[in-house]
Amino acid sequence: MRDLHAKKQRVSHNRVKKAPKQRKPINWGPILKWLSRGIGGAALCSALGFGGWKLYGYVSHATLFRLETIEVSPLTRVSREEMISLAGIRPGDSMLGVRLKGVVAQLSKNPWLEQIQVKRYFPHTISISATERSPRAVANVGCLYYLDEKGVLFKSLIEGDRLDYPLITGVNEEDLQKDPAGSKEALKTALQLIETLKKASVFSLNDVSEIHYDKGYGFTLFTVQGGVPVKLGNGGFPEKLERFAGVYKDLQPQMQALDYIDLDYNDKIIVKKV
Repeated sequence: MRDLHAKKQRVSHNRVKKAPKQRKPINWGPILKWLSRGIGGAALCSALGFGGWKLYGYVSHATLFRLETIEVSPLTRVSREEMISLAGIRPGDSMLGVRLKGVVAQLSKNPWLEQIQVKRYFPHTISISATERSPRAVANVGCLYYLDEKGVLFKSLIEGDRLDYPLITGVNEEDLQKDPAGSKEALKTALQLIETLKKASVFSLNDVSEIHYDKGYGFTLFTVQGGVPVKLGNGGFPEKLERFAGVYKDLQPQMQALDYIDLDYNDKIIVKKV
């Protein structure tokens, strides 16, 4: 029997679903062209620049780009703490906000540091590497300065600095200002003379208390024993010193009675007594 209470079920027809329309990328060309005509190219660039600046500000303050690690190359005279303090950066700073050239400029204020490199490694690391200058002599140019192997006066001496380096005199502040190239060349020549004395076995660097330069004459050494001037002039230092080594031991007992020793000859040595 038919159930009079049953509701008649309606059979729905199969419906074909229409595929959603694909969104096409916006062609900004005509829009930007129209805007540039309407508000002017300069104003448009300003608007875009403002948006870029806002985006930069957001990204630079994002936690993702915070400085966490500061790598510092190990050095002898400058500590890691000194390097970081002078660099002016610390963990938590914005990675994008760190001006690498500014950090290099700050580190360059330390006279010991040379060839400084600062690199940024995203997301969290700044790397600082540098080499240290090495003193080869002390030059008295009105005040005492360390001289490196390139003939560069890089640091004035202060209390506590070591003085156990060869002493160079004769180049003064006026020479450095009026003839910087000539003064640097004289200092480099003095360094070459120091290297020659280091290699000697008889009359060596240990026998010399001062290396004096005179622009008109050249170089004169002063002995530790008696402070006797040993005149060298310019050039030919290895040959002159080798010739002097042959008589130095015989002269040593008489050093206190000598006025000067002149080696600035090709075939002889002049010893002048007081």
